[in-house]
Amino acid sequence: MYKHILALSCSAILALGSSALLADDDVRMDEVNGLVEQGTIQSLESLNEKALAVQPGTITDTDLDKHYGRFIYEVEIRDAQGQEWDIDLDASNGDVLEHRRDD
Repeated sequence: MYKHILALSCSAILALGSSALLADDDVRMDEVNGLVEQGTIQSLESLNEKALAVQPGTITDTDLDKHYGRFIYEVEIRDAQGQEWDIDLDASNGDVLEHRRDD
């Protein structure tokens, strides 16, 4: 009985650790061209244009992450009034996932 409990506990710990690894991974810039060439994600230029169409201003930061197997392109934009905005796009199709003012 003890062996079964120990085995289940170890399995649960490994599963939780694995899901944490899959939950949020930064994509390295050297990987981006391959993802674009494979058609996995849109070009960063295209995604930047889509973000600016949603929120005009100046892009101050970008980040490409993989969340639970989905590529998310995060864009920070400063508008003409100096307000910061965060835009999250699905990097595969450019759909806007979130558009929020940064507090």
